Formats: sequence, structure tokens, C-alpha cells
Amino acid sequence: MIQLSIIIVNYNVKEFVSNLITSIRKAVKNISHEIIIVDNASTDGSAEFIRTKFPDIQLIANQKNIGFGAANNSGMEKARGEFFVLLNPDTIVREDTFEKLFRFFEENPQAGMAGCKVLNPDGSLQLGCRRSFPGIWNSFTKVTGLSRLFPGSSLFARYNLTYLDENQTYEVDALSGSFMMLRRKVYEEIGGFDSQFFMYGEDLDLCYRIQKKGWKLYYVHTTEIIHYKGESTKRSNIDETKLFYDAMHLFVNKHFSSSLIIKFILRSGIIIRKFFTFLYINRLSILASIFDLALFITAIYAAERLYSKENWHGFPDFVVPEIYILPALIQLSISALTGAYERNRLSVLKILLSILIGFVIISSITYFFKQFAFSRAVVIITYVLFLIGIILWRVVVKLIFKWGISYDTKKSRTLIVGTGFRAVKIADSIKTNFVSIHDVIGLCGNSINEIGKKINNYQIIGSLQNFKKTIIENKIDKVIFASDDFTNNQLFSAVSSCQNENVEFLIAGNDMDYVVGKSSITLLDDIPLLKIQYNISKTVIKVTKSIFDFILSLPILILLFPWVVLISLVKKRKSNFVKFIVNVPLVFIGRMSFVGPRNLNSDSELYLGKCGLTGLWFTEEVDENDIKEINKLDIYYAKNANIWMDMEILGKTLAKMFIKSRE
Repeated sequence: MIQLSIIIVNYNVKEFVSNLITSIRKAVKNISHEIIIVDNASTDGSAEFIRTKFPDIQLIANQKNIGFGAANNSGMEKARGEFFVLLNPDTIVREDTFEKLFRFFEENPQAGMAGCKVLNPDGSLQLGCRRSFPGIWNSFTKVTGLSRLFPGSSLFARYNLTYLDENQTYEVDALSGSFMMLRRKVYEEIGGFDSQFFMYGEDLDLCYRIQKKGWKLYYVHTTEIIHYKGESTKRSNIDETKLFYDAMHLFVNKHFSSSLIIKFILRSGIIIRKFFTFLYINRLSILASIFDLALFITAIYAAERLYSKENWHGFPDFVVPEIYILPALIQLSISALTGAYERNRLSVLKILLSILIGFVIISSITYFFKQFAFSRAVVIITYVLFLIGIILWRVVVKLIFKWGISYDTKKSRTLIVGTGFRAVKIADSIKTNFVSIHDVIGLCGNSINEIGKKINNYQIIGSLQNFKKTIIENKIDKVIFASDDFTNNQLFSAVSSCQNENVEFLIAGNDMDYVVGKSSITLLDDIPLLKIQYNISKTVIKVTKSIFDFILSLPILILLFPWVVLISLVKKRKSNFVKFIVNVPLVFIGRMSFVGPRNLNSDSELYLGKCGLTGLWFTEEVDENDIKEINKLDIYYAKNANIWMDMEILGKTLAKMFIKSRE
């Protein structure tokens, strides 16, 4: 019998699986083992990728997604090891992970299952890796938020055990399904996961049944894994929130149905938690609808006060407050039906369409219900005020608070860990990548003695010996591990040391054509060579930009242009601001745009928009002779172009001009 069977259930995360297998192979050099991957009908070509790249690995390719628990069961049925390890595909293990757990099981024969420390990509502890069962008190403190308010209290923080030192080993009720190591005897005794749980809750159920059989479960702090968490669900149409709470209901029914009190409290807690989760997920659309409702009511009230006529004395008392509330609810309903309240974005075009429809409908109602037709002028004034208010508050929250905006014009200050060919290749690929904007600050070596050296124009600015200091002093946002010279243990130590520094850690794929991180898989292919239609090519964006350019250029031409031209004739040296204003006529006649690419590449098949008076090429710190970097920024802009991005770039442009003029 072999020592270890490693079972991985994959769904649409082949890049993560590739990195996981690389880390596993470093960890099993001295262990007889087998790796079994169960692919749950992935649509990203995972099965073929695994067959081709890892022919020695056992692959079970399901024709449909049978769920996490059932897929693990099919892997365990084929497993021959004395111990089983159940691993999520979006994880990375240390070189010593399995050896340390083997040692732990030898020293603790009563242990049926063990888990290790599970880290987030930023180095913080994932609380779910050591838990208590959701009893009456634990559920109450979790649902009411008492556990979060008092994380160090043994009374209130029992569910996630946050009062216990994460750097100690102890017995726990439940472990995370992202990493579970169990004896074969335990599997044969309890029979694996309950396949009633499609996803979520199956790990809790398994832990509960193992304890019922008299085995103990342990959290072992001496080793760790990194878990990117939720990558498979991002690549599916699965409603994970619904599945999670359905699983909790199933768990309660299965194990606490004999106690009506426990069942009632747990079910109530689940319902309350589900309600607050719904509020959190839909917070943007809920807040937007509340603001709009309040704004419309305020607009009616203001219109009533602003309208002045001899025979008009305001709304009669018998229709107050209904006359304020009912039209507002009608308008809110119209906005909702036109799709103006989306979960993750604030659509201005849809809200403007809903305002037009609402104006027509409410105006029509005054014809059919003459008893409420107090003043059509008030309706007009209301909608004018509402329109101004709608545009104003959306502009403010988009530009200042970034609500409903998915793009980012800020460069990520990136550190590449490595000094060899592989690290330089990744640095070059990242710099020319068009999906995200990276500013490669430098390289990180293995020794302090390397600091200051240059490799292919990239300076070594730190080492793993002073890693945290390097991160802080250079204000690093992202770290990419791009070298085989470092062990996984060194990687984990580096991640752990920067728990509280708000840094994202990514790992380059073995083929150097992608990097994986908590937020995405970034492909490093030469994407712009493909014939792709970017945002800038969309008719709605073109029209919106043209209207914006015309409306903004007109007052500038009337109020600023003549004076700036006179000043430029007097002064020989022209500032960036003067150059900007002098070229505004070209925007007015449509030959240029306020924001756009720096140069149009006639050889490119991609339409990148009209040349801009400013753009990311101006707001970012870019060498004006670095054509490759400017081209990357121009394509990034074209890909993400919208009116809010233009406003943000214009704001940064004026700020930069003002600062430079003062200097």
C-alpha cells in the first residue's frame, strides 16, 4: 500500500491546478504517493490540459458537475493510500506539509483527521480552517456579530475560535474542506462525504460524523497552505449564496432535528444571516434606489415651493404625504424595471431612460386623474431637479468613492521575486501586458549582497532576508513569485511576514504565460494582436464621448481660450496647461478628444479612439520615449474606456499640471 493519496476536485481552474501540482511534487519527493484529479465537467479544457501536461496523474473526467462531495468520493474510491489528502485546486502546499502531518498522526493515534494553517493570498489566516460546530450559543454569537466584536473572547468567539492562538496546535470540531488529511481507516468507517451536499456544508458534516465515531480532529499549526478561495465558483453560473444556505439548512435538519429549540435557533440564525448576506451583495443597488427615492421626494417638495402663481398655494392637506411618496414609488419602479439598479454598477444611461419614461407616465396620469392634476408645472420642475440631482450624486460617488466602477487607472507597484531569466521574462511580459497596469519597481533576490545590481534594466531592490522592509519602503501592491530558485517554504515565510501590509501575492505559471492571484488569472499573451473590439469601438461610448467633448469644449473656447492664446503669445515657454487649452478647438471640431491615446498607430487593426489632449500616457509616470509602455496604456484605455474614466483622467491631468506649475 502506498503512503499517500492526494485527491483534487477541479472545476475550470486549470492554471491553479498546474501550480498546485508543481508544489505537491516538491512536497512528496520522499513519500510514496498517487495524485488523483477529479474534473467536474470543466468547460475551460481542464481535462485535456491535465491529460497532456500530467500524463502520470490519474484523471477522472466527469461528464457533468456532480458536486464537490460526490467528486471527492469517486476519487477516494480509487485511492490506495494509507492516508488521504483532500485538496482544493486553488491551493499551494509547503515542501514539509505532508511530512509534518505524517509525524503528527504517528504521535497522535487518536487523531482521525487533521488540517493545517490555511492562509489567504495576503498572508492572513482563513478563519474557516478551524471551527466549532454551529450549536445554539455559537450560532447566536456568529449571527448577531458578537464574535466579530469580541474576537478575543472565549465566550463570544467560539465558532471561528479567534480567541485561540493560531500558532498553537489543538483539537477542534471542524476543519476546512480546502485541506483535509485523514486516515484510510476513517474513510472506510464513515464512508466519505454525504453526496446530498452539492457544495458547502459537506466538510462540516464529515467532521461531525468522524467525531461521532470517536475519532479526534486537530488543527496543526506547524505547516500551512495558501488558498485562493472561491476560484471555481467565479467560473460558473452557480448561485453560491443559495447553495451555502441550503447546505446549512440540510446540516441542521440532519443533525439537530431531534431538538426543536436548537433547530429553531439555528434556522432563525441561517435566515437572518441569509438576509444580511443579500443586503451586502446587493448593497449598491439598494443604496442607489434609497437615494433616488429620497431625491425624488425632495424634488417634489422643492418644486412645490419653487413654483409661484397667484392661484397656487401648494398641495392640499388631504393628499399629503401621499402626493410626495406615490409618484416617487412609481418612478422607482420604472427605474427598477428598466434595469437601472444593477448589483455592481451605476448605469447612468438606464436611469436617464427611466426618467424619460417616468416623466411621460406621470404626466399622463395627471390627464386621467384630474383630481390629482394640481400643477403640471410642478411635474416639470420636479423632473428637472431630479435629473440634475441624479447626475450630480452619481458623478460624485463614481469619481470620489469609486462606486459602481470596475476599472482602475492606478498602476500596481509590482515586485518580481527572482533574478534569473524566468524573472526577467515575467517582468517584461507584465510590463507589456494590456489586461492590467503594472509598474515593475524591481527584482527581489535571495541575498542582501545582491541588492543594487542590475539585470536587463531591472534593479534588485531587496532580498528575502529583508522582504517586509522592501515591501514597506517601496510601497509595493503586488508581488509575483517568478523563480524556481526559491523553495515553497521561503515563499510561505515571505507571505506570512507581510500579513498586515495589504499586498497581493501572485505566482507565475511554469510556462511563464500566466500568473495566478486572488482576484484573477492574468494571461501574458500578446493579447492586442488579436482582433478584439474594445469599449472605445462601441457606438454608445463614441456618442457619449463626442457629446462630452462638445459640451466641455464650448465654455472653454468662450471663457478661457482667448486669454490663454494671448498669454501664450507673450510667454515664449508654453506650459502643459497652455498647450492643452490651445488644442481645445481640435476637440470642438471633432478631430481630437479630451482623453484618448497619444498616437494613432495606422498599422494596427485595432481602433483605439481619437488622439487625446491627455490620457493615461500623461497621468502615469511614463518616459515619453518609451513607445511600448505608451502603447500598452493606450490599449488599456481603449479596452476600459467610459465617461467616468475620462473624468478621472481629466481630474488627474489638471492636478498634475497644477503641481508642476507650482514646482
